[in-house]
Amino acid sequence: MERPAFRVSGFVAVAGLLALAAIGLAVIFATSGGSAVATAVSISVVSSAYALVAAVVATGFTIVNPNDAQVVQFLGRYVGSIRAAGFHWTWPLTAKRRVTLRVRNFETARLKVSDADGNPVEIAAVVVWRVVDSARAAFAVDDHVEYVAVQSEAAVRHMATSYPYEAHDSGRSSLRDSSVVSEELTQELRERVELAGVEVLESRTTHLAYAPEIAHAMLARQQASAIVSARFKIVEGAVGMVSNALDRLRDEHVVDLDEERKAQMVANLLVVLCGDRAAQPVVNTGSLYS
Repeated sequence: MERPAFRVSGFVAVAGLLALAAIGLAVIFATSGGSAVATAVSISVVSSAYALVAAVVATGFTIVNPNDAQVVQFLGRYVGSIRAAGFHWTWPLTAKRRVTLRVRNFETARLKVSDADGNPVEIAAVVVWRVVDSARAAFAVDDHVEYVAVQSEAAVRHMATSYPYEAHDSGRSSLRDSSVVSEELTQELRERVELAGVEVLESRTTHLAYAPEIAHAMLARQQASAIVSARFKIVEGAVGMVSNALDRLRDEHVVDLDEERKAQMVANLLVVLCGDRAAQPVVNTGSLYS
């Protein structure tokens, strides 16, 4: 788990080095009253000591950019992370690894999978994510960016096999129901990438289509389904209109029809209302029964 690392302002550490340099110069001036050999030895010792201390202290400096984190390791041991942006000084002789905390997008390739009905489909999705635990992102997986990419494609494949491309039964979700699919995909991705210290903010499908080898057949199926649905609505409405017409004729005593004439009237009205072409009127010059 991520924890904060020890840090102080880098400018404070620079001021300390300058103060140490001033002390070294004071020591040199204090010993310069003796022989030339003693003065040279004093300068050499002080300079060497200061250079060694400055070199060690300099290994603790680090710069953190906004929305970045520096993961600090001391001799292979994790000692903490620095999230605050700016110029910092931490433990010397430590290694720092930059981990970005910015929000990132990843779009999967177009994957060809079989849906819940066994039909081959092409699907792609975009995943919006960010690192929330720099320690896990650095040490729990080998490469957290590649890990998110692989897990995203695996989750998209699993989701595509769980739903049909189209829901032919009422009450059944399909891949075309973007809200349901996106919510389930986001939840599954969050569980998959939590190990790497990553949070998935959102995921949505960006491409969904039948595979080219069956696209034409499925298009014909969709057209046939649309025609059947439209005809069903037309017939349903026509039956209601005919029933209403017969009821009004009976209630208002416009004409009395026997069962045979009612059947003929129903047939004629259904032909007129359900036909896909304009009806041609036929004038009957005889009686009702001739």
